[in-house]
Amino acid sequence: MNKLHFDGIVNFIVDKSHVIEKVFFVAVALSIFFYPFVEVNYDLSKYLPESAPSKQALDLMEEEFGYPGMARIMVEDVSIYEAKNIREKISNLDQVDMVIGPDTITDVYMSGDFINYNNLDEFYKDGDAVMEVIFKGGEADAKTHEALDEIYKIVGENGHYTGSAVSKKSMQASVTRELTIAIIISFIIIFIILALTTTSWFEPVLFISVMAIAIIINMGSNIVFGTISFFTFSTAAILQLAVSMDYSIFLLDNFTFYREKGIEPEKAMKKALTSSASSVLASGATTIVGFIVLALMDFTIGRDIGFVLAKGVVISLITVLFLMPALILRNYERVQKYHHKSFMPSTKGVGTAMYRIRKFVIAAAVILAVPSYIGQDMNYFKYGDEAIGAGPGTTYDTDSRLIEEKFGKSNIAVGIIPNTSIIDERNLTEELENLDFVNYAISLGGTLPEGIPIDFLPEKLTGELHTDNYARILISLNTTQESDYAFECMEKVQSAIEKYYKDGYALGTTSSTMDIKDILRSDYENVSLISLLGVAMVVMITFGSVLLPILVIIPIELAIFINMTIPYIIGSTIPYMGYIIVSCVQIGATIDYSILVTNNYIKARNDMDKVEASKAAVSRSALSVITSGSILTVVGYGLYFTSSVQGISQLGRLVGRGAVLSVILVLSLLPALLCAFDKIIKKPTDVPRASKLRRLRNMRENHELKLFGKYKNDGMNVISADSKEGTANENA
Repeated sequence: MNKLHFDGIVNFIVDKSHVIEKVFFVAVALSIFFYPFVEVNYDLSKYLPESAPSKQALDLMEEEFGYPGMARIMVEDVSIYEAKNIREKISNLDQVDMVIGPDTITDVYMSGDFINYNNLDEFYKDGDAVMEVIFKGGEADAKTHEALDEIYKIVGENGHYTGSAVSKKSMQASVTRELTIAIIISFIIIFIILALTTTSWFEPVLFISVMAIAIIINMGSNIVFGTISFFTFSTAAILQLAVSMDYSIFLLDNFTFYREKGIEPEKAMKKALTSSASSVLASGATTIVGFIVLALMDFTIGRDIGFVLAKGVVISLITVLFLMPALILRNYERVQKYHHKSFMPSTKGVGTAMYRIRKFVIAAAVILAVPSYIGQDMNYFKYGDEAIGAGPGTTYDTDSRLIEEKFGKSNIAVGIIPNTSIIDERNLTEELENLDFVNYAISLGGTLPEGIPIDFLPEKLTGELHTDNYARILISLNTTQESDYAFECMEKVQSAIEKYYKDGYALGTTSSTMDIKDILRSDYENVSLISLLGVAMVVMITFGSVLLPILVIIPIELAIFINMTIPYIIGSTIPYMGYIIVSCVQIGATIDYSILVTNNYIKARNDMDKVEASKAAVSRSALSVITSGSILTVVGYGLYFTSSVQGISQLGRLVGRGAVLSVILVLSLLPALLCAFDKIIKKPTDVPRASKLRRLRNMRENHELKLFGKYKNDGMNVISADSKEGTANENA
């Protein structure tokens, strides 16, 4: 874009600010209207690629039998007769396919289903009964959840509930409420951070208003996708807030700088837009690269998250560059009216302190690099529903533990086999029942007495287990849904099925998780490499150097390695999906910290030796890096402390901890590396004068000068001189 066209856009933004405000008002209104129509998907298996065996099996089962949700219910203090009565009431609900309970496994209490089991303890023990419920609809289906509400009424206060349908219902009820709480808390703390680091009580109001508008538009515009994952729904808004806040700070700081030079508000805004647009866009580019790379994942939830987050950053950029000028001009008098002095201490000594510990920092980095690189992959990862389920202390988790302690584990799997031979079906069912990890296996062939034709059985029963082309076997495994042992057991079930039916399938949460695990492991290798190369390419083009991208990225990558190794050290599990997302978010959102320090170092080398340049670079960058990092930390830990969904909670903790580590390493390790490799770093005069990030440096310095101008007489003359030179460059 040539300068004439760019100036025309800038003039339009400032001169037509009232029109732009109306456009954004309409956009917000439409977004609020469309937001309720954006569906949220809670089923991870929907994101499996078509090539995955479990995806093919799920499609087949959905076509033949539907895609059922499941629940396991324990009723305390009931007689076996009362348990039978409860089971029959649940069975009569329209959305319930079948219920397996204590009266379905004994001759005395047969319900006509011809199901015969010897071990009553599996379903009735010490006055407590447990039942397995299979619904007609999916686990996240609204009608399934309506049926659960009816079950809650039937069972009463003595019931405890677990299973995929219960988990999804609990999650849907809590996600929106918890997200709202997390956003409100984050806004409050971010307001406090910005109030401390700016010089007006009203500036944070402007920043938060702009971000709130961008978030609303992003959430409403998700209607273009129709459906988004619950993972995206739970994290996109708050991550957008964290990674986009800097853009509005850049613009307002630049505007304030020109106003303090006595330039009229409209002209000052035009100059601010001209000098900040490229910096804002360059800063957003690295973040967008990190998010877009997620769209390359074979496990297509990455595409879902990547597109929504990238769209959110683009919307934030547009909102800052088009709407923010109008809001600043409209409210500038309020900004001035509520002016206050800076509450932040001097950052002058930070650079000196970091230089003094440089040798220790480099030694520590060398020592930690290899162990943390290895340790990050030694974590105990979760891949499927257990990675995203309710966390410890929730009602769902408590109920699940109570049921498991009383009746053991029950991991429901389904065998889908061709409906070709009732004899083979019976033999397969018997073989499955004889496996030591199988609680029970139910099939029509396994329950039909020999010599009795299928036509003699009620259509309701045959329809539950047979179609014209396929038969269904319900299998309860005495395993968790996700573990090495569960995977091994599922493979044995699949082998038993293939012994009788070459084109038969064993499917369920465990089989889907096995495929998700294989796909995610492959995705991480591809995504992390492409993300790293993409960001490195942006940095290389910006600096015109091959070495600098390596130095700039080293602190961020080491921060990622350490961040991901900590769960292994403390013995906690992490969701592998969060592991991938955070790796991309952390490098995309925090690489700006490294770029800022590096730019300040290169500029300072025009007038100083490498030691003084290192100190000056850190001192100039510290406030901006700490402010931005604090916002990302607050947002991450806000998710961690407010979400009962452990997948979201763990993602938040990884983001928050990663931001802290990135800030520490950028301010300590990076200047030490720049000093160490000073001789082979491209000379400052060789860096293109039109570099986008040179403008970013100047804006940051202007902001710090506004807050810390008193240090010009305290040995910080270089900042003053440097800022004047930067301003002269921009005016030129």
